[in-house]
Amino acid sequence: MAGFALFSILDAIVKALGDTYSSFQIVFFSALLGFPLTAIVLIRDRADSTLLPVHPWWMALRTGAVTLTGVSAFYAFTVLPLAQTYAIIFATPLLITILSIPVLGEVVHRRRWLAVTAGLVGVLVVLRPGGTELGLGHLAALGTAVGGALNSIIIRKIGHEEKSGVLLLYPMVATVILMGCILPFVYRPMPASDLGGFTLIAVLGFLATLSLIVAYRKGEAVVMAPMQYSQILWATAFGAMFFDELPDRYTIVGATIIIASGLYLLFRESRAGASQHTPVLNTRSRSIPTSGLRISTILRRSSNR
Repeated sequence: MAGFALFSILDAIVKALGDTYSSFQIVFFSALLGFPLTAIVLIRDRADSTLLPVHPWWMALRTGAVTLTGVSAFYAFTVLPLAQTYAIIFATPLLITILSIPVLGEVVHRRRWLAVTAGLVGVLVVLRPGGTELGLGHLAALGTAVGGALNSIIIRKIGHEEKSGVLLLYPMVATVILMGCILPFVYRPMPASDLGGFTLIAVLGFLATLSLIVAYRKGEAVVMAPMQYSQILWATAFGAMFFDELPDRYTIVGATIIIASGLYLLFRESRAGASQHTPVLNTRSRSIPTSGLRISTILRRSSNR
């Protein structure tokens, strides 16, 4: 709960900074300032003897997915209400279930398909096409869900073979390089207070990830994973207190449907034999380059110690 609360505070800071700075600039400096914290993780992981990926093409695809997720998430939080953004991002477990078929060879039975269908209906309720004007923010939120799902599936496929240093560094380096190329076109000078906000994003992401490592080391995944839905409560509170936002009835109803279907998938996979790879159950949250990994082998390795 503490870890996801920290992630929610991070997202609220992103939204506040988004009034002044481009999402590209926010992602760039957050990833750059996250390098020292990532180095701490790599120093402690003595198993990493090389940074060459075992599966370079899958790593390239994952790197693209993480970069897409980071930029899309930051932009969505900037232009959309916090609760609405979370509601759409919560569709990630549904997309993971769909992607697990071609990538992991999973067999999805009728009840899980019904849960996925219900969840996608919940997404439509939140978006209510025809009843509201859909913009780039909604597309970015959907891109966050797609990127997070793709990242999670790839981690489940290659994570047991790739070293944590490879999984941590490649997306972060790629993000800094790509965002650095865009930065000259969107850069705005930053006072010290705002630079502190960028630093706080990196620190909060790191502390939140450590919180999840401790949680999954001490508790069972089936108990821990649903805690990510507590973010909708933080989003509602922060939105009301700091951004004059209150979720409308469509967001509330849609989020309820999405969360219910996601919980069903989580508990369904927790049953013995329900899933070979449990890709949904091993989903922590979306993956962004500022905190390295939110869906990572580090969490799974820690839980096995």
